[in-house]
Amino acid sequence: MESIFNQYGWSVVSVQQLHQGLINSTYAISTSQGDFILQTVNHHIFKDPKAIDDNINTIGNFLHQQAPEYLFTHLVPTTNGETLIEWEGQFYRAFKKIEAYSLSVLDNPNQAKEAASQFGKFTQVLSQLDIKKLKITLPDFHNLSLRYHQFSGAITTGNSSRIDTSKDAISYLTSQKPLVTTFENFIQNREALKRVTHHDTKISNVLFQKENGIEKAICVIDLDTVMPGYFISDVGDMCRTYLCKVSEEESNLNLIQIEKERWEFLKTGYLSQMQNTLSNFEMDHFRYAGQFMIYMQALRFLTDHLNNDYYYGAKYEGQNFVRAVNQIELLKRFNESIIN
Repeated sequence: MESIFNQYGWSVVSVQQLHQGLINSTYAISTSQGDFILQTVNHHIFKDPKAIDDNINTIGNFLHQQAPEYLFTHLVPTTNGETLIEWEGQFYRAFKKIEAYSLSVLDNPNQAKEAASQFGKFTQVLSQLDIKKLKITLPDFHNLSLRYHQFSGAITTGNSSRIDTSKDAISYLTSQKPLVTTFENFIQNREALKRVTHHDTKISNVLFQKENGIEKAICVIDLDTVMPGYFISDVGDMCRTYLCKVSEEESNLNLIQIEKERWEFLKTGYLSQMQNTLSNFEMDHFRYAGQFMIYMQALRFLTDHLNNDYYYGAKYEGQNFVRAVNQIELLKRFNESIIN
């Protein structure tokens, strides 16, 4: 990696690989010029790394002019002024390291409130940015209609033995198809606006600091999926990943429970930034955001299981089936627990 370091003009003191995230490789680089984060961009998933680079720079330039006080992970330029390096088939970018920490799981409801507030603030502070200037980095990423279409194909042409053993899951997901109709009606309504949307609002994509023993979220990170989108994507992903104490890998369905206090804190945090921005129509779909995302992920996991784990892969036989059943149970618990 010496060639990469030289392009930034760094005198490197130490390199440490950070084992966080599933998509990109990340390194903490200590140099005589300061501390940096160096990342590869997984171009097998993100087919156009330049689009991500353009988006982050577009947002960074807007914030530099309109909200310079907002804490943002600006890209670090090379000595030639470039912010994306293509080298030996890989793509690299760097950020200045922020002295903070991220979480892999939530320990308390206040963390949900803090994180939701930061994701809401991210969209709010960029409300005047023309979304036409942003590129689509993952086409149809949160297109529920497409995900249902893929699911329908899998239950027809997928692995026949897996289809046979997945009948109950297939039946339940088919019964929930009205959620697709709601999605189609939502995106066609003129009060449902596209805004700058993060699309990957899990808790590990927020940085935290402690001030006088009080834990505060300070900024959002991992901007590869930032593109025009609907608020239900961000709120929905928080619902899916914040409201239950166990992850999508849990096979004991008795442990899948909705923590209603986390829902209230999540809602309070997000709306502290976005309440005056969302339309009445959008507010009426706040609960739907959770249904939308949990259902879509259940569809995607079961579709992949029926298609022999083509997309997500599997570390053991039936892993994506376990994930799908987990998300089905989460959707059931969400429907029972979250009334408004």
